[in-house]
Amino acid sequence: MSGYERRAERLAQRVEELGLDLLLVSRLVNVRYLTGFTGTNGAFLVGPARCVFVTDFRYVERAKREVPDFERVRGRDDLLETVAEIATGGRLGFDDSHMTVRAHARLAEKVGDAVELVPAGGLVEELRAVKDDAEVAAIRASAALADDVYRWLIAEHGLAGHTEHAVAQALERRAQDLGADGVSFPPIVAAAENGALPHATPRRDAAIARGTLVVVDFGCVLDSYCSDCTRTFATGEVADDAREVYELVRRAQEAALAATRTGAGVRDLDGVARRMIEEAGRGDQFGHGLGHGVGLEVHEAPRLAPSATGDLQRGNIVTIEPGVYVPDRFGVRIEDLVLVAEAGPQALTSIPKELITVE
Repeated sequence: MSGYERRAERLAQRVEELGLDLLLVSRLVNVRYLTGFTGTNGAFLVGPARCVFVTDFRYVERAKREVPDFERVRGRDDLLETVAEIATGGRLGFDDSHMTVRAHARLAEKVGDAVELVPAGGLVEELRAVKDDAEVAAIRASAALADDVYRWLIAEHGLAGHTEHAVAQALERRAQDLGADGVSFPPIVAAAENGALPHATPRRDAAIARGTLVVVDFGCVLDSYCSDCTRTFATGEVADDAREVYELVRRAQEAALAATRTGAGVRDLDGVARRMIEEAGRGDQFGHGLGHGVGLEVHEAPRLAPSATGDLQRGNIVTIEPGVYVPDRFGVRIEDLVLVAEAGPQALTSIPKELITVE
């Protein structure tokens, strides 16, 4: 049995538990997770008795190569018409988290009264949150490639004298030169006061100065899987309070990383780092959650935040990324990509976390 068949089997069990006859998977990233299909128009119907992949004429030949494990049907231009021809009765689940109102109305019209449409969003995302061995290997390789880019930035390219935008572009080019499919998100390079913006846009108009902190948030995509890592560098001697904040974030990050294990509550884990930052009097400068899952998407389940619920499971891969952002001065964020394993946390990121000077 292939990895895709095992995933579909796990989903089919959930479909049956919910009393559904079929689940329509229409979100492309979920279709890819379940089948391996990389095209731009496809759907997958999953049930305890049948799994059917549907695509249009353009992707029939690709599907023969990419989706060998399941029944394949060439669909009409509107795939929902073909879905309606397959799901002729019973209860059909659909992803209410992503299906548009218009698409739902069209599907309801096509299946008619013989089929009950049942909201069933999030089922595939639940499965995707727990990585199998092949996914762990892919994300580990993606993280290693991102680490190579960071090492190049530190040892060869540098920061001071370049614009933030130029550094961000250089990171992208280096990742592609090393074999990445692309980047997980537009890289963030943010010096001095721009670093106080958690999702800063790299500036084009000024060179990075010496004697400041620079937040670099970067990840790449390799074999469809993402990585995500943040380091904060110095470009020379920095102010005492900047170094103090850096050490605070480093300690909070390492404490949360040490607590990242199977069964840990996601809210409690966030609290490990948050309490340390609050006790230092900077709680109002840490306004985002501790982290998030990473996989086929750079932001996926589980979420680590004060408002999040649930516990970590073996096989989750999450970021641990506390930050402190001092308005109009500087920001510090340190982020590792971490596998939740039975024996404890495994950091997939290898770049050192002591404050490194990159001139």
